[in-house]
Amino acid sequence: MTRPVAGIICCTRTVGIEPAQAVMNRYVAGAMRYADAAALLVPSMPELMKASEVAARLDGLMLTGSPSNMQPGLYGAAVDDAPGPFDAARDTMTADLIKAMLDLGRPVFGVCRGFQEINVAFGGTLRRDMAASPDLIPHHAPDEVDFNGMFDHVHPVDLTPGGVLAMAFGASSAAVNSVHYQGVDRLGEGLSVEARAPDGVVEAVSAVVNGAPVLAVQWHPEWKPEANPQSQIFFQLFGRALRGAPLVGPALAGAPQENSVQESAA
Repeated sequence: MTRPVAGIICCTRTVGIEPAQAVMNRYVAGAMRYADAAALLVPSMPELMKASEVAARLDGLMLTGSPSNMQPGLYGAAVDDAPGPFDAARDTMTADLIKAMLDLGRPVFGVCRGFQEINVAFGGTLRRDMAASPDLIPHHAPDEVDFNGMFDHVHPVDLTPGGVLAMAFGASSAAVNSVHYQGVDRLGEGLSVEARAPDGVVEAVSAVVNGAPVLAVQWHPEWKPEANPQSQIFFQLFGRALRGAPLVGPALAGAPQENSVQESAA
């Protein structure tokens, strides 16, 4: 049986002294393994390729996390001291891809930066003070921790009753890793809140546009999903969306099921 094809966005990185298109393996492996999908990497090179040229060839889109931040001008914040790094090419390509996919009624899922891109695409804004605000819980590990330690930083979230994640997880809360300095300020129009941190910060959103599901989380389900059933469920939801199935059905409500989307072993 032919599997659906997930488009996975690339970032602009530097390898040695050369620019490169790159995405961490963990995002690709999470989608291919737990969504049971084939994958194509979509380069962030809008000067050479239009989003409309590839959107119709994809069954869905995954917007990954990244070390880069969105340029604040994209959400109407004219500031000169916004923290980078930035990836203008990805900003352009993802904005065009989100529109192209949803115009076609194809699902769009997001993680971390992808979550923020989706909020901005729906007209929302971002806040950049999450590391400094005394009103917020820590959303990022201390700077001195190592790479693995960053992803060991965890806080709880409350899941919206009756929401996609609450129903799929079969729970009212979750413990999520938190690796972000920026987050939602004004929620995008048409997005529903799926989860909030104890300080009220929006941590997950959903929508349906032209019959296509949109689901995005601020945390990182691609980080060691083999040890986290809820992370596996996130990608299983993506697999259902790729196949045009309802996100929450008998195979997912309440607990992860081994064969809900023909899941491969971790």
